[in-house]
Amino acid sequence: MLPSPTLPASFQRLAWSNLAAQSAEQIALAAAPIVAVLALGVGEGETGLLQTALTAPFVLFAIPAGLLADRMPRRRLMAAAEAVRALALLAILIAFATGALTLSLLAALGFTAVCGTVVFSVAAPALVPSLVDPAQLAAANARIELARTIAFAGGPALGGMLVGWIGGAPAFGCAAALSLVAVLCLAGIAEPARTVLPRRHPLAEIKEGAAFVFSHALLRPVFATQFIFNTAHFLLLAVFVPYAVHRLGLSAGGVGTVLSMFGIGMVCGALLATRIMRRLPFGTVIGLGPVTGFAAALVMALTTLVPSPLLAALSFFLLGAGPILWVISTTTLRQSVTPAGLLGRVSAINILSYGARPLGSLLGAAVGARYGADMCLYLASAIFGLQALVIVTSPVVGIARQPVPQPA
Repeated sequence: MLPSPTLPASFQRLAWSNLAAQSAEQIALAAAPIVAVLALGVGEGETGLLQTALTAPFVLFAIPAGLLADRMPRRRLMAAAEAVRALALLAILIAFATGALTLSLLAALGFTAVCGTVVFSVAAPALVPSLVDPAQLAAANARIELARTIAFAGGPALGGMLVGWIGGAPAFGCAAALSLVAVLCLAGIAEPARTVLPRRHPLAEIKEGAAFVFSHALLRPVFATQFIFNTAHFLLLAVFVPYAVHRLGLSAGGVGTVLSMFGIGMVCGALLATRIMRRLPFGTVIGLGPVTGFAAALVMALTTLVPSPLLAALSFFLLGAGPILWVISTTTLRQSVTPAGLLGRVSAINILSYGARPLGSLLGAAVGARYGADMCLYLASAIFGLQALVIVTSPVVGIARQPVPQPA
Protein backbone atom coordinates (compact mmCIF):
# COMPACT_ATOMS: atom_id res chain seq x y z
CA MET A 1 0.00 0.00 0.00
CA LEU A 2 2.87 2.41 -0.69
CA PRO A 3 1.78 5.68 -2.31
CA SER A 4 1.79 5.58 -6.08
CA PRO A 5 3.12 8.59 -8.00
CA THR A 6 0.69 7.92 -10.86
CA LEU A 7 -2.62 7.50 -9.05
CA PRO A 8 -4.33 10.70 -7.80
CA ALA A 9 -4.56 11.68 -4.15
CA SER A 10 -8.32 11.09 -3.93
CA PHE A 11 -7.84 7.52 -5.09
CA GLN A 12 -5.03 7.05 -2.55
CA ARG A 13 -7.49 7.99 0.18
CA LEU A 14 -9.99 5.50 -1.21
CA ALA A 15 -7.30 2.78 -1.26
CA TRP A 16 -6.37 3.42 2.38
CA SER A 17 -10.04 3.55 3.43
CA ASN A 18 -10.52 0.22 1.65
CA LEU A 19 -7.62 -1.35 3.55
CA ALA A 20 -9.00 -0.08 6.87
CA ALA A 21 -12.56 -1.17 6.06
CA GLN A 22 -11.59 -4.62 4.82
CA SER A 23 -9.35 -5.17 7.86
CA ALA A 24 -12.18 -4.14 10.19
CA GLU A 25 -14.49 -6.62 8.48
CA GLN A 26 -12.06 -9.54 8.65
CA ILE A 27 -11.14 -8.91 12.31
CA ALA A 28 -14.81 -8.73 13.31
CA LEU A 29 -15.75 -11.81 11.27
CA ALA A 30 -12.95 -13.77 12.94
CA ALA A 31 -13.73 -12.51 16.44
CA ALA A 32 -17.50 -13.13 16.34
CA PRO A 33 -17.52 -16.97 16.33
CA ILE A 34 -14.61 -17.11 18.80
CA VAL A 35 -16.49 -14.87 21.23
CA ALA A 36 -19.69 -16.87 20.64
CA VAL A 37 -17.95 -20.12 21.60
CA LEU A 38 -15.66 -18.94 24.39
CA ALA A 39 -17.80 -16.27 26.04
CA LEU A 40 -21.33 -17.40 25.25
CA GLY A 41 -20.73 -21.16 25.24
CA VAL A 42 -22.59 -21.91 22.02
CA GLY A 43 -22.21 -25.10 19.97
CA GLU A 44 -21.61 -25.90 16.32
CA GLY A 45 -25.22 -25.52 15.22
CA GLU A 46 -25.54 -22.10 16.82
CA THR A 47 -22.26 -20.88 15.32
CA GLY A 48 -23.60 -22.02 11.95
CA LEU A 49 -26.64 -19.79 12.46
CA LEU A 50 -24.32 -16.94 13.43
CA GLN A 51 -22.31 -17.41 10.22
CA THR A 52 -25.55 -17.37 8.25
CA ALA A 53 -26.46 -14.02 9.80
CA LEU A 54 -23.01 -12.67 8.91
CA THR A 55 -23.26 -13.69 5.24
CA ALA A 56 -26.96 -13.08 4.49
CA PRO A 57 -26.60 -9.32 3.83
CA PHE A 58 -24.57 -10.00 0.66
CA VAL A 59 -27.65 -11.62 -0.89
CA LEU A 60 -30.34 -9.48 0.78
CA PHE A 61 -28.87 -5.99 0.46
CA ALA A 62 -26.59 -5.99 -2.59
CA ILE A 63 -29.36 -4.76 -4.91
CA PRO A 64 -30.64 -1.99 -2.57
CA ALA A 65 -27.02 -0.91 -2.04
CA GLY A 66 -26.50 -0.71 -5.81
CA LEU A 67 -29.64 1.39 -6.18
CA LEU A 68 -28.40 3.82 -3.52
CA ALA A 69 -24.93 3.95 -5.12
CA ASP A 70 -26.51 5.19 -8.36
CA ARG A 71 -28.81 7.69 -6.63
CA MET A 72 -26.47 9.55 -4.27
CA PRO A 73 -22.79 10.53 -3.94
CA ARG A 74 -20.88 7.28 -3.53
CA ARG A 75 -18.27 8.71 -1.16
CA ARG A 76 -21.00 9.89 1.20
CA LEU A 77 -22.80 6.54 1.00
CA MET A 78 -19.60 4.63 1.79
CA ALA A 79 -18.77 6.91 4.72
CA ALA A 80 -22.28 6.44 6.14
CA ALA A 81 -22.01 2.67 5.74
CA GLU A 82 -18.67 2.59 7.56
CA ALA A 83 -20.09 4.76 10.34
CA VAL A 84 -22.98 2.30 10.75
CA ARG A 85 -20.50 -0.58 10.91
CA ALA A 86 -18.41 1.25 13.53
CA LEU A 87 -21.50 1.91 15.66
CA ALA A 88 -22.60 -1.73 15.44
CA LEU A 89 -19.13 -2.94 16.47
CA LEU A 90 -19.01 -0.45 19.35
CA ALA A 91 -22.43 -1.70 20.47
CA ILE A 92 -21.04 -5.26 20.59
CA LEU A 93 -18.13 -3.98 22.68
CA ILE A 94 -20.48 -2.22 25.13
CA ALA A 95 -22.84 -5.21 25.38
CA PHE A 96 -19.89 -7.53 26.00
CA ALA A 97 -18.41 -5.23 28.65
CA THR A 98 -21.72 -4.88 30.50
CA GLY A 99 -22.59 -8.58 30.36
CA ALA A 100 -25.61 -7.96 28.12
CA LEU A 101 -24.27 -9.77 25.05
CA THR A 102 -26.31 -12.74 23.86
CA LEU A 103 -26.01 -14.81 20.71
CA SER A 104 -29.12 -13.16 19.26
CA LEU A 105 -27.75 -9.68 19.94
CA LEU A 106 -24.34 -10.62 18.54
CA ALA A 107 -25.99 -11.96 15.38
CA ALA A 108 -28.20 -8.87 14.99
CA LEU A 109 -25.34 -6.40 15.48
CA GLY A 110 -23.05 -8.50 13.29
CA PHE A 111 -25.73 -8.53 10.58
CA THR A 112 -25.93 -4.73 10.79
CA ALA A 113 -22.15 -4.38 10.55
CA VAL A 114 -22.02 -6.62 7.46
CA CYS A 115 -24.73 -4.51 5.81
CA GLY A 116 -22.15 -1.71 5.97
CA THR A 117 -19.65 -4.03 4.31
CA VAL A 118 -22.08 -4.76 1.46
CA VAL A 119 -22.71 -1.07 0.78
CA PHE A 120 -18.96 -0.35 0.77
CA SER A 121 -18.25 -3.32 -1.52
CA VAL A 122 -20.89 -2.23 -4.05
CA ALA A 123 -20.07 1.49 -4.05
CA ALA A 124 -16.25 1.28 -4.15
CA PRO A 125 -15.93 -0.20 -7.68
CA ALA A 126 -18.52 2.32 -8.88
CA LEU A 127 -16.53 5.21 -7.40
CA VAL A 128 -13.10 4.27 -8.81
CA PRO A 129 -13.73 5.34 -12.46
CA SER A 130 -14.57 8.87 -11.34
CA LEU A 131 -11.25 9.21 -9.48
CA VAL A 132 -8.73 7.91 -12.04
CA ASP A 133 -8.13 8.16 -15.79
CA PRO A 134 -9.44 5.26 -17.91
CA ALA A 135 -5.88 4.08 -18.59
CA GLN A 136 -5.32 3.78 -14.82
CA LEU A 137 -8.34 1.59 -14.09
CA ALA A 138 -6.44 -1.70 -14.08
CA ALA A 139 -3.72 -0.34 -11.77
CA ALA A 140 -6.34 1.19 -9.48
CA ASN A 141 -8.32 -2.05 -9.27
CA ALA A 142 -5.13 -3.98 -8.57
CA ARG A 143 -4.44 -1.60 -5.67
CA ILE A 144 -7.96 -2.06 -4.30
CA GLU A 145 -7.71 -5.85 -4.57
CA LEU A 146 -4.25 -5.87 -2.98
CA ALA A 147 -5.71 -4.15 0.07
CA ARG A 148 -8.55 -6.66 0.17
CA THR A 149 -6.22 -9.64 -0.15
CA ILE A 150 -3.90 -8.35 2.57
CA ALA A 151 -6.89 -7.98 4.88
CA PHE A 152 -8.27 -11.36 3.79
CA ALA A 153 -4.93 -13.08 4.40
CA GLY A 154 -4.05 -11.40 7.67
CA GLY A 155 -7.37 -10.29 9.17
CA PRO A 156 -8.66 -13.65 10.48
CA ALA A 157 -5.33 -14.47 12.14
CA LEU A 158 -5.11 -10.97 13.60
CA GLY A 159 -8.69 -11.20 14.87
CA GLY A 160 -7.98 -14.51 16.60
CA MET A 161 -4.78 -13.17 18.13
CA LEU A 162 -6.51 -10.01 19.35
CA VAL A 163 -9.17 -12.08 21.11
CA GLY A 164 -6.41 -14.16 22.71
CA TRP A 165 -4.26 -11.16 23.71
CA ILE A 166 -6.74 -8.51 24.77
CA GLY A 167 -10.12 -10.27 24.85
CA GLY A 168 -13.22 -10.28 22.67
CA ALA A 169 -14.56 -6.82 23.49
CA PRO A 170 -11.31 -4.93 22.69
CA ALA A 171 -11.01 -6.88 19.42
CA PHE A 172 -14.36 -5.44 18.34
CA GLY A 173 -13.15 -2.04 19.55
CA CYS A 174 -10.10 -2.32 17.25
CA ALA A 175 -12.35 -3.22 14.33
CA ALA A 176 -14.59 -0.23 15.10
CA ALA A 177 -11.54 2.07 15.21
CA LEU A 178 -10.46 0.84 11.77
CA SER A 179 -13.95 1.58 10.41
CA LEU A 180 -13.66 5.13 11.78
CA VAL A 181 -10.26 5.47 10.08
CA ALA A 182 -11.98 4.46 6.83
CA VAL A 183 -14.61 7.18 7.40
CA LEU A 184 -11.89 9.80 7.90
CA CYS A 185 -10.09 8.71 4.72
CA LEU A 186 -13.31 8.90 2.75
CA ALA A 187 -14.03 12.40 4.07
CA GLY A 188 -11.05 13.79 2.13
CA ILE A 189 -12.09 12.37 -1.27
CA ALA A 190 -13.15 14.91 -3.88
CA GLU A 191 -15.82 13.01 -5.79
CA PRO A 192 -16.79 14.67 -9.09
CA ALA A 193 -20.46 15.58 -9.38
CA ARG A 194 -22.60 13.22 -11.46
CA THR A 195 -25.57 14.04 -13.64
CA VAL A 196 -28.71 13.73 -11.53
CA LEU A 197 -31.05 11.33 -13.27
CA PRO A 198 -34.84 11.46 -12.78
CA ARG A 199 -36.10 9.12 -10.08
CA ARG A 200 -38.15 6.14 -11.18
CA HIS A 201 -39.72 3.24 -9.36
CA PRO A 202 -36.96 1.22 -7.64
CA LEU A 203 -38.03 -1.98 -9.38
CA ALA A 204 -37.69 -0.29 -12.77
CA GLU A 205 -34.16 0.84 -11.91
CA ILE A 206 -33.21 -2.61 -10.61
CA LYS A 207 -34.63 -4.21 -13.77
CA GLU A 208 -32.56 -1.81 -15.87
CA GLY A 209 -29.34 -2.88 -14.13
CA ALA A 210 -30.15 -6.58 -14.42
CA ALA A 211 -31.16 -6.25 -18.08
CA PHE A 212 -27.90 -4.47 -18.86
CA VAL A 213 -25.81 -7.29 -17.36
CA PHE A 214 -27.75 -10.25 -18.73
CA SER A 215 -28.15 -8.83 -22.24
CA HIS A 216 -24.53 -7.68 -22.57
CA ALA A 217 -22.39 -9.99 -24.71
CA LEU A 218 -19.37 -9.53 -22.41
CA LEU A 219 -20.91 -9.19 -18.95
CA ARG A 220 -23.32 -12.13 -19.26
CA PRO A 221 -20.60 -14.84 -19.60
CA VAL A 222 -18.56 -13.11 -16.90
CA PHE A 223 -21.48 -13.38 -14.46
CA ALA A 224 -22.15 -17.02 -15.43
CA THR A 225 -18.49 -17.93 -15.02
CA GLN A 226 -18.31 -16.26 -11.62
CA PHE A 227 -21.47 -17.99 -10.40
CA ILE A 228 -20.17 -21.40 -11.46
CA PHE A 229 -16.73 -20.69 -9.96
CA ASN A 230 -18.24 -19.82 -6.58
CA THR A 231 -20.28 -23.02 -6.62
CA ALA A 232 -17.19 -25.15 -7.30
CA HIS A 233 -14.96 -23.26 -4.87
CA PHE A 234 -17.30 -23.64 -1.92
CA LEU A 235 -18.00 -27.26 -2.81
CA LEU A 236 -14.25 -27.86 -2.46
CA LEU A 237 -14.02 -25.84 0.77
CA ALA A 238 -16.96 -27.74 2.29
CA VAL A 239 -15.03 -31.02 2.33
CA PHE A 240 -11.39 -29.97 2.42
CA VAL A 241 -10.78 -29.83 6.18
CA PRO A 242 -11.99 -33.37 7.02
CA TYR A 243 -10.36 -34.62 3.80
CA ALA A 244 -7.05 -32.98 4.76
CA VAL A 245 -7.12 -34.51 8.23
CA HIS A 246 -8.22 -38.04 7.30
CA ARG A 247 -6.62 -38.53 3.88
CA LEU A 248 -3.64 -36.15 3.85
CA GLY A 249 -2.77 -36.71 7.53
CA LEU A 250 -2.57 -33.02 8.36
CA SER A 251 -2.79 -31.59 11.87
CA ALA A 252 -4.84 -28.49 12.63
CA GLY A 253 -1.72 -26.39 12.09
CA GLY A 254 -1.02 -28.14 8.82
CA VAL A 255 -4.55 -27.49 7.58
CA GLY A 256 -4.15 -23.82 8.47
CA THR A 257 -0.84 -23.64 6.61
CA VAL A 258 -2.32 -25.19 3.46
CA LEU A 259 -5.35 -22.89 3.57
CA SER A 260 -3.08 -19.86 4.05
CA MET A 261 -1.60 -20.53 0.60
CA PHE A 262 -4.86 -19.21 -0.85
CA GLY A 263 -4.22 -15.79 0.66
CA ILE A 264 -0.55 -15.88 -0.35
CA GLY A 265 -1.59 -16.68 -3.92
CA MET A 266 -4.04 -13.77 -3.90
CA VAL A 267 -1.37 -11.32 -2.72
CA CYS A 268 1.12 -12.55 -5.34
CA GLY A 269 -1.50 -12.31 -8.09
CA ALA A 270 -2.53 -8.80 -7.06
CA LEU A 271 1.10 -7.63 -6.96
CA LEU A 272 1.76 -8.98 -10.47
CA ALA A 273 -1.59 -8.07 -12.01
CA THR A 274 -0.67 -4.70 -13.51
CA ARG A 275 2.52 -6.09 -15.04
CA ILE A 276 0.67 -9.08 -16.52
CA MET A 277 -2.07 -6.88 -17.94
CA ARG A 278 0.53 -4.74 -19.71
CA ARG A 279 2.06 -7.77 -21.43
CA LEU A 280 -0.96 -9.88 -22.39
CA PRO A 281 -4.14 -9.10 -24.34
CA PHE A 282 -6.95 -7.94 -22.06
CA GLY A 283 -9.22 -10.91 -22.82
CA THR A 284 -6.39 -13.38 -22.26
CA VAL A 285 -5.88 -12.05 -18.73
CA ILE A 286 -9.61 -12.50 -18.04
CA GLY A 287 -9.40 -16.10 -19.23
CA LEU A 288 -6.39 -16.86 -17.05
CA GLY A 289 -8.40 -16.86 -13.83
CA PRO A 290 -10.95 -19.55 -14.74
CA VAL A 291 -8.33 -21.69 -16.49
CA THR A 292 -6.04 -21.46 -13.46
CA GLY A 293 -8.97 -22.37 -11.22
CA PHE A 294 -9.56 -25.49 -13.32
CA ALA A 295 -5.86 -26.38 -13.08
CA ALA A 296 -5.99 -25.91 -9.30
CA ALA A 297 -8.99 -28.25 -9.05
CA LEU A 298 -7.18 -30.92 -11.08
CA VAL A 299 -4.16 -30.63 -8.78
CA MET A 300 -6.43 -31.10 -5.75
CA ALA A 301 -8.13 -34.09 -7.39
CA LEU A 302 -4.67 -35.59 -7.96
CA THR A 303 -4.23 -35.80 -4.18
CA THR A 304 -6.78 -38.63 -4.16
CA LEU A 305 -4.12 -40.68 -5.98
CA VAL A 306 -1.00 -38.99 -4.54
CA PRO A 307 -1.99 -37.80 -1.03
CA SER A 308 0.56 -34.99 -0.80
CA PRO A 309 0.04 -31.86 1.35
CA LEU A 310 2.38 -30.03 -1.06
CA LEU A 311 -0.03 -30.66 -3.93
CA ALA A 312 -2.91 -29.39 -1.79
CA ALA A 313 -0.90 -26.26 -0.95
CA LEU A 314 -0.13 -25.71 -4.64
CA SER A 315 -3.82 -26.07 -5.44
CA PHE A 316 -4.81 -23.37 -2.97
CA PHE A 317 -2.01 -21.09 -4.17
CA LEU A 318 -3.30 -21.38 -7.75
CA LEU A 319 -6.87 -20.83 -6.53
CA GLY A 320 -5.73 -17.53 -5.06
CA ALA A 321 -3.29 -16.29 -7.70
CA GLY A 322 -5.29 -16.92 -10.88
CA PRO A 323 -8.77 -15.83 -9.83
CA ILE A 324 -7.49 -12.54 -8.33
CA LEU A 325 -6.41 -11.66 -11.88
CA TRP A 326 -10.00 -12.45 -12.85
CA VAL A 327 -11.39 -10.08 -10.21
CA ILE A 328 -9.11 -7.21 -11.25
CA SER A 329 -9.59 -7.65 -15.00
CA THR A 330 -13.36 -8.24 -14.92
CA THR A 331 -13.86 -5.29 -12.56
CA THR A 332 -11.97 -3.15 -15.08
CA LEU A 333 -14.12 -4.58 -17.89
CA ARG A 334 -17.32 -3.87 -15.97
CA GLN A 335 -16.25 -0.30 -15.22
CA SER A 336 -15.32 0.27 -18.86
CA VAL A 337 -18.46 -1.01 -20.59
CA THR A 338 -21.04 0.22 -18.05
CA PRO A 339 -22.43 3.78 -18.16
CA ALA A 340 -21.49 5.69 -15.00
CA GLY A 341 -25.11 5.99 -13.90
CA LEU A 342 -25.52 2.21 -13.87
CA LEU A 343 -22.28 1.22 -12.15
CA GLY A 344 -23.77 0.79 -8.69
CA ARG A 345 -26.53 -1.54 -9.85
CA VAL A 346 -24.19 -3.51 -12.11
CA SER A 347 -21.73 -3.94 -9.22
CA ALA A 348 -24.61 -5.18 -7.08
CA ILE A 349 -25.64 -7.77 -9.69
CA ASN A 350 -22.04 -8.98 -9.69
CA ILE A 351 -22.12 -9.47 -5.90
CA LEU A 352 -25.26 -11.58 -6.27
CA SER A 353 -23.04 -14.27 -7.79
CA TYR A 354 -21.91 -14.85 -4.19
CA GLY A 355 -25.29 -16.51 -3.73
CA ALA A 356 -23.68 -19.58 -5.30
CA ARG A 357 -21.51 -20.03 -2.21
CA PRO A 358 -24.13 -21.64 0.04
CA LEU A 359 -25.23 -23.69 -2.98
CA GLY A 360 -21.69 -25.06 -3.30
CA SER A 361 -21.51 -25.77 0.43
CA LEU A 362 -24.83 -27.63 0.40
CA LEU A 363 -23.73 -29.60 -2.66
CA GLY A 364 -20.53 -30.57 -0.85
CA ALA A 365 -22.48 -31.68 2.21
CA ALA A 366 -24.90 -33.79 0.17
CA VAL A 367 -22.37 -35.43 -2.15
CA GLY A 368 -19.81 -35.87 0.63
CA ALA A 369 -22.28 -37.60 2.91
CA ARG A 370 -23.40 -40.01 0.19
CA TYR A 371 -20.30 -40.63 -1.90
CA GLY A 372 -17.34 -39.34 0.12
CA ALA A 373 -14.78 -36.56 -0.24
CA ASP A 374 -13.07 -38.03 -3.31
CA MET A 375 -16.25 -37.73 -5.36
CA CYS A 376 -16.63 -34.13 -4.16
CA LEU A 377 -13.16 -33.28 -5.46
CA TYR A 378 -13.91 -34.91 -8.82
CA LEU A 379 -17.22 -33.07 -9.04
CA ALA A 380 -15.51 -29.78 -8.13
CA SER A 381 -13.00 -30.38 -10.94
CA ALA A 382 -15.83 -30.92 -13.41
CA ILE A 383 -17.59 -27.72 -12.32
CA PHE A 384 -14.34 -25.75 -12.46
CA GLY A 385 -13.91 -27.15 -15.96
CA LEU A 386 -17.38 -25.90 -16.88
CA GLN A 387 -16.65 -22.34 -15.76
CA ALA A 388 -13.41 -22.34 -17.74
CA LEU A 389 -15.30 -23.62 -20.80
CA VAL A 390 -17.95 -20.88 -20.48
CA ILE A 391 -15.40 -18.08 -20.55
CA VAL A 392 -12.96 -19.44 -23.13
CA THR A 393 -15.81 -20.02 -25.63
CA SER A 394 -17.20 -16.50 -25.08
CA PRO A 395 -16.24 -13.32 -26.96
CA VAL A 396 -14.60 -12.00 -23.77
CA VAL A 397 -11.27 -13.77 -24.34
CA GLY A 398 -11.00 -12.17 -27.80
CA ILE A 399 -10.77 -8.62 -26.43
CA ALA A 400 -7.38 -7.22 -27.40
CA ARG A 401 -7.37 -4.23 -25.06
CA GLN A 402 -9.43 -2.57 -22.35
CA PRO A 403 -12.66 -1.18 -23.87
CA VAL A 404 -13.16 2.57 -24.02
CA PRO A 405 -15.18 3.65 -20.93
CA GLN A 406 -18.84 4.51 -21.51
CA PRO A 407 -20.27 7.95 -20.77
CA ALA A 408 -23.02 8.51 -18.21
